[in-house]
Amino acid sequence: MDVQVANHCSITSAAKASIAQNAAECGIANTAKKKSRSRRGRRGKRRRGKKANEPPPFLPPELKLVNPTQYRFEHLATQLKWRLQEGRGEAVYQIGVEDNGLLVGLTEEDMKASLKTLRRMAEKVGADITLLREREVDCDRARRKIAEVLVRKVPDDQQFLDLRVAVLGNVDSGKSTLLGVLTQGELDNGRGRARLNLFRHLHEIQTGRTSSISFEILGFNSKGEVVNYSDSRTAEEICESSSKMITFIDLAGHYKYLKTTIFGLTSYCPDFAMLVVGANTGIAGTTREHLGLAMALKVPIFIVVSKVDLCGKSTVEKTVRQLERVLKQPGCNKVPMVVSNPDDAVTAAQQFAQSSSVTPIFTLSSVSGENLDLLKVFFNILPPLSNSKEQEELMQQLTEFQVDEIYSVPDVGTVVGGTLYSGVCREGDRLVVGPTDDGRFLRLKVCSIHRNRSGCRVLRAGQAATLALGNFDRSLLRKGMVMVSPKMNPTICWQFEAAIVLLFHAKTFRRGFQVTVHVGNVRQTATVECLLGKVWIFKLPDINQVPSPGSSQFLNQVFTKELDLLSSVEHNVLRSVTKNKVLYCHLWFHEEP
Repeated sequence: MDVQVANHCSITSAAKASIAQNAAECGIANTAKKKSRSRRGRRGKRRRGKKANEPPPFLPPELKLVNPTQYRFEHLATQLKWRLQEGRGEAVYQIGVEDNGLLVGLTEEDMKASLKTLRRMAEKVGADITLLREREVDCDRARRKIAEVLVRKVPDDQQFLDLRVAVLGNVDSGKSTLLGVLTQGELDNGRGRARLNLFRHLHEIQTGRTSSISFEILGFNSKGEVVNYSDSRTAEEICESSSKMITFIDLAGHYKYLKTTIFGLTSYCPDFAMLVVGANTGIAGTTREHLGLAMALKVPIFIVVSKVDLCGKSTVEKTVRQLERVLKQPGCNKVPMVVSNPDDAVTAAQQFAQSSSVTPIFTLSSVSGENLDLLKVFFNILPPLSNSKEQEELMQQLTEFQVDEIYSVPDVGTVVGGTLYSGVCREGDRLVVGPTDDGRFLRLKVCSIHRNRSGCRVLRAGQAATLALGNFDRSLLRKGMVMVSPKMNPTICWQFEAAIVLLFHAKTFRRGFQVTVHVGNVRQTATVECLLGKVWIFKLPDINQVPSPGSSQFLNQVFTKELDLLSSVEHNVLRSVTKNKVLYCHLWFHEEP
C-alpha cells in the first residue's frame, strides 16, 4: 500500500483492492506476488546461511511518501480521493504499519516528511487531516514512530456526514442528561439541569422522565473539533460549521413507554445504539429489554456507564463486570471492550465498525466530566456502516418516504416528517401518499425539504427530513402512511403470514389472540386468524397498511403477559435471545383479494 505509504499504511479491505489495481497499472506488484517473492527470498536467505534475527526489510526509497515525484504524488492523491469516496468522506491512514500488521515505524524525519506529503495530498482533494495518535516502537535498537491520521472531506453532493444514534437505557439512568451535556457543552449540576432543553412536554419537566422521542445534534468539523450549542446559537449554524453530524434519538426508558421506544428503533433506522446504564443501579428495569431490542434489529450497540461520580470505584467495577457477564452469555455472544484512555477510544471505534460482536464500554460522569472526552473521540472517528456502493444501490430504487410525524406550520401549510427509505426526493417531485381509509393513494407535490432544521434541495436514501406539502389537506394524512413514486404501483394488505416461536407464555397462543404489530413506522393491532402448519395467519383491522415484504417486524402482546424476544437466524428460523414482552419475526404478506 502507500504510506511511507505504499506498504506502511493499513486501510479497509475495499481500499486494498483498489490499491492493488492501481499499483498494477503503475508497475507495482500485487499482494500475492509480494508474498510469493518474500517466501522465495526467505528460502534464499536460508540457503545462504544468513542470520534469522535480521531487522525487518524496509521499502525501497521510491515507494515512500518522502519527497515523492510529481507523477507519484498525483497517483497517491487519486488513491486518497477514491478512499474518501468509499468511506463516504472519511479515511484513516496508519503510517508506519505494514500490510500484515507489523509495526515497522518511521524515523522522526521520515514521519514528518510523510505527514507533510499526506497534508499536501489532503489539500489537493479539499480534505483536512487530524493526527489521532502517535507512539514509538523499538526496531533494531532505533526509536521509530507509528501514527494514525484521520482524513475527512464532505462529499460534494452532501452538506455533511450524518450518523443516527438511538439512546436506550432504563429510566433514571441519565440518558437525557448525557445528551444535554454533549450537545449543550455544559456539565450538569447534579439535579438534571442539562436535560431541560431536551424535554418536549410539561409533564416530562415535572417528572424528569422522557415519554416521547426527541432529537439532538452534535457536530464535528473537518479537523475533528466538537461543534455544539456552546459555540453556535442555532442548529443551522451547527450544520454549516460541521463536516460530520451525530443525530441522537432520545428514547423513553420507562416500561409504560416501551411501545414508543420500539417505534423509535423500527421507524428511524438508527445506525448505532447507545445503551446507558447507571453505575449506581447496574442492570435494572428495562435495560435487558432495550439490549434485546437492539440485538433483534441487528443495530450495533455500545454501552455507557453513567453516574460514576455517585459511586465508589468498587461499585463501578461491579457494574462493568455485570455487563460483561451479560454480554458474554450465549444469547448475546458479544466481546466487551472497556475504554479507559484515548488510545482505547480510537481502537474501539475502528473495531466496532469492523465487527458487530465488539461492544465498547465507557464509564463517565455528566457532572464531573470524567471520561467525557473519550466518548467524543469515539463519535468523531466512528465511520458509517454502509459504503458508497450500497448507498448508490438504494438511491437507484424508486422513492419511498415513510411518514412519522405530521405538522401544520403557519405560512407553510402541511408538513410531514420521516425517513426516506429508498430513492431520491427533490423539491418539486410529485408523489402519491396512502393508503387512505378506503385504500386509495392521493397525489401530492413536495414543495420544500428541511433536514436538521436547515433547507436542502435533495434528500437521499437513509436520510431523515421534513417535507412541506403546501395546501394538502392534513386530515387525509396519518402516521404510518408512505409517500412513494407513482411508478411503484403500491398495494395494500389485510392479512399476513408469520413464522413465530413462542418460548414462554402464561396462556395459550390461539385463534382470536390479539397482538400489536410494529412494522417500521406502523403500529397496528392484529388478530390471530388460524394456524397453517408452522405459519400463523394474522389479520389487520379495517385500516389498511403497506408494509414491505420481508421487512423486520415486532409482535408486541396487548396484555401484560411475558413473551420471549426472538431474533431471526434465517428468513424463517428464529432463536431465543432474552426474556421480553416482545416477539420478533419476519413476515410475509398477502395482497388484498
